[in-house]
Amino acid sequence: MKMINLKINGTQISVPENTTILNAAKTLGIEIPTLCFNEKITHNTSCFVCVVKDLKTGKFTPSCAARVAEGMEIDAGSDEVLDMRRTCLNLLLSEHRGDCEAPCTIACPAHAMVEEYVRLGKEGKHLEGLKVIKERISLPMSIGRVCPRFCEKECRRNVADRPVAINEFKRTAADLHYGEYIEEMKPINGKKVAIVGAGPAGLSVAYFLRLEGVASEIFDMNPKAGGMLRYGIPEYRLPKDILDLEISHFNKMGGINFHFSKKLGTDFTVEELEKKYDAVAICIGSWKSSSAQVKGEEFTEGGIQWLENIAENGWSGKNPGKVIVIGGGNTAMDCLRTSVRLGSSDVNCFYRRTEKEMPAEKIEIHEAKEEGVNFHFLVAPVSVREENGKKILTCQKMELGAPDASGRRRPVPVEGSDFDTVADLVIGAIGQKTDAPAGVPVNKWGDVAVNEKNCHAGGKLFAAGDCVSGPATVVEAVAGARRVAMSILSFFEGREYSEPYLINVSRGHWNYLKKEDLVFVGKPENYDRREQQLISIEERKTTFKEVAKSFTVEELATEGKRCYECSCTDKHDCKLKKYSELLHCSPDLIKGEKIEIKYDARHPEIILDPGKCIKCGVCIKLSKEIVNNQILTFKFRGFSTTIGTALDAAVDSPLEELKLYVENCPTGALAIKNK
Repeated sequence: MKMINLKINGTQISVPENTTILNAAKTLGIEIPTLCFNEKITHNTSCFVCVVKDLKTGKFTPSCAARVAEGMEIDAGSDEVLDMRRTCLNLLLSEHRGDCEAPCTIACPAHAMVEEYVRLGKEGKHLEGLKVIKERISLPMSIGRVCPRFCEKECRRNVADRPVAINEFKRTAADLHYGEYIEEMKPINGKKVAIVGAGPAGLSVAYFLRLEGVASEIFDMNPKAGGMLRYGIPEYRLPKDILDLEISHFNKMGGINFHFSKKLGTDFTVEELEKKYDAVAICIGSWKSSSAQVKGEEFTEGGIQWLENIAENGWSGKNPGKVIVIGGGNTAMDCLRTSVRLGSSDVNCFYRRTEKEMPAEKIEIHEAKEEGVNFHFLVAPVSVREENGKKILTCQKMELGAPDASGRRRPVPVEGSDFDTVADLVIGAIGQKTDAPAGVPVNKWGDVAVNEKNCHAGGKLFAAGDCVSGPATVVEAVAGARRVAMSILSFFEGREYSEPYLINVSRGHWNYLKKEDLVFVGKPENYDRREQQLISIEERKTTFKEVAKSFTVEELATEGKRCYECSCTDKHDCKLKKYSELLHCSPDLIKGEKIEIKYDARHPEIILDPGKCIKCGVCIKLSKEIVNNQILTFKFRGFSTTIGTALDAAVDSPLEELKLYVENCPTGALAIKNK
């Protein structure tokens, strides 16, 4: 056999004649990406992702088809070659309409594998579902009760009717198994981190570090752990016996120790912690109420401070009388609904915009109305004074003007519309700020200043949670905490952490799908969404008992059947995704028209998704050269080219034969239904 001598990336090699450059590179351990190459068939040369440069001719050539030649010198890895491959991939991505990941998973700030734990819940495998949840969510019992359900807002089921009740799968799985569950953890490795703040961020930093064998000491200014979960979220939303059970889990893990009633800046300093520990994580929250900047503000109560005082009294207290809460966020709703439970029969919300612009969760507004709260919109405070033990709140009516930086229409005062109203208690709940102590770097907003990529604040100092982002949700604090834990681990290894580069082209994909097309994604049931059961309205108004009940196992089994399971069947093995992420490509770099997709689901077992097809031709050649039935072919020409059946015939081939196409499709355009 004649041998051919050539160089690849400067290394001399000898291979048999007629060897492709692609296979020659493999003998050197050089992986050249390719989407259309398949050893079962003759070469396609359609994707050009495998391009290399012939240094003698200066030409680029597809390595999957080009044969070696004597004395050839091949560049298979320079920046120039990689850029050419990147261009080819970006072109393919520009017209790709795939579903790399389900929209619910992308929408989750913690990127929990939503579709997977919903599927496990549907199948009754709740312990396995809890394991999947806890890979990303350290506090599933709490988050299962207080999460604003980012996932459900992006659920593709919204196109047809209403989203799957995703959050209930997390809550029930945790309720069923949290007492017995324990994670797999690496042995303690000798590293120790000081964490300031035992709220959701601080607890989560400790959790994710402990999984990797790093111990921690958590310091908190309060007498108990939980932070905002304990002192900011009312008992009726998150019972504290549930929170206590969840926090007790941290003691079971070992290597996590708590120190209570210890405040940064009073009992210890950042410098002292940096000297004693291998790293320090600041997770102090945002406990300072924002100012309404009105005259007489000293006669009002700050929303979060008021809730904290009620919490310290065991979620009980005297009837506050007539209450006015200024603000439209979730803290405002908590103050309003807590006032109702303390016995007030005259509870009022004053908000300077309309209900449509209120940032509070819609369910919170709805339940507040059910409990008797009065809402007054387009009203803003001007001043507060005290007369005869009563608060006199002067307000002015507003009207909406042009949108502001938040995208909401700016409230504009109506001239001459001032009026007074009398109350026993006025609560300002318009926002919260971070009260950072000395030794902690801050930005212009007063939050802890960090590198946005890795939450590093310099030296041994890191930070996570509300004190970095400003007031946000518990699940967002958990997501930030995991990033800090990963950054600290990288810090220990002497490198800078950066998030893995991921491509998920499914974001917004469902926005242009039609309801009639969605039935082809899977075989979901057309049940109505199961509503969460609530305690009686009388109990809600007169006690702090938990308002909502967890779903039963049977209810989840039914609800889970509504899920489309709409992520790509090939998402863990898609070559387009793999190589695009490797080369940091972008689906949005090259803009242009995309072909309107139409699923072909005529076969009882196989589905064709043209939005994922890159027209590589592998399935067509398999049909012609291996199966020998030539049932698949290219249809139309140019931009509208797609894969289909010859003469648009229905496919009646056996499943085992069709699996050959599914297994060899590089992008998941061909898939077996109901994965």
